[in-house]
Amino acid sequence: MLNSNAPRDRLRGAVILLCALAFFLGAPARADEVQEAQKLLKAGQSQQALERVNRALAANPKDPQARFLKGLIFTEQGKQTEAIEIFTKLTQDYPNLPEPYNNLAVIYASQGQYDKARAALEQSIRTHPSYATAYENLDDVYAKLASQAYGKALQLDASNTGAQNKLSLVRELVREPGIKPAAVAAAATPKEAPKEPAKPPVVAQKSPEKPAAAEKPAADARAEVLKTVNAWAQAWSKKDADAYLAHYAKDFKTPGGEARADWEKGRRSRIGAPKSISVGVESAKVTMRSPQQASVSFRQTYRSDKLSTKSRKTLELVKADGRWFIKEEKAGK
Repeated sequence: MLNSNAPRDRLRGAVILLCALAFFLGAPARADEVQEAQKLLKAGQSQQALERVNRALAANPKDPQARFLKGLIFTEQGKQTEAIEIFTKLTQDYPNLPEPYNNLAVIYASQGQYDKARAALEQSIRTHPSYATAYENLDDVYAKLASQAYGKALQLDASNTGAQNKLSLVRELVREPGIKPAAVAAAATPKEAPKEPAKPPVVAQKSPEKPAAAEKPAADARAEVLKTVNAWAQAWSKKDADAYLAHYAKDFKTPGGEARADWEKGRRSRIGAPKSISVGVESAKVTMRSPQQASVSFRQTYRSDKLSTKSRKTLELVKADGRWFIKEEKAGK
């Protein structure tokens, strides 16, 4: 995956919320120091956060929360060797926790060590089979490994059309997702509790009729957008290139600014190459940017007789002449 400057600046949900460690392992000594360190790290004050964590560790050197947070701070500071040492020791002391393995994978992937990242993620899943983050990250690592393998095959035999098609498909579906170690630490800090308490009376006083009436047009629009995305996926699955391409706006932003005619030619070739194709849209989230603009983020599954992969994708759509059209595709969002 994993170019640190690529669109995907992280493996989604790469790190644990530190409160989860508290749940499994009990409250740490000097919890106030750890909590203050979390706040400082979230505010971008990593050195001050490190000082707080060191105070907590001076009181209890084995405290898992403080150790985990220190690993995140080192990751934030670009001290990957030190972070790897901390997370590795945590996996030894607490082998049933999946998160340290996951964080090791994030660092390994950022260094281009995808085999190590894969091994760490597989171990994370073995310790916690329902840990969804590791599964999603593992998909991305597999995609990068596949891209490297097909690229190597082409280096050895440039006429290998099978490898060319597969490499094109992988790049189209995944678009080089990347990891940015700084984002790992930022994602790890738990959200602070709201400064103001919730106000149930205000919620209870809301009139159900007016919000329902106001939200109905937006709900209808979201349904139309999702229907368009599903129709796009169905056309792709049916290998109906004309119907597939008809879902793209006239001013569609082709990847890399490629000429529209060349892009369409390439898409027709990739749709026509496999004997069968199945494209699925899972966990779609529709965001209405305006009555004429929408964004849909989802998990795309692609299967053919040549390739099987999963990836995250975001489609930007615009409405014209009463229909929704795809204006831009973003992989890894």
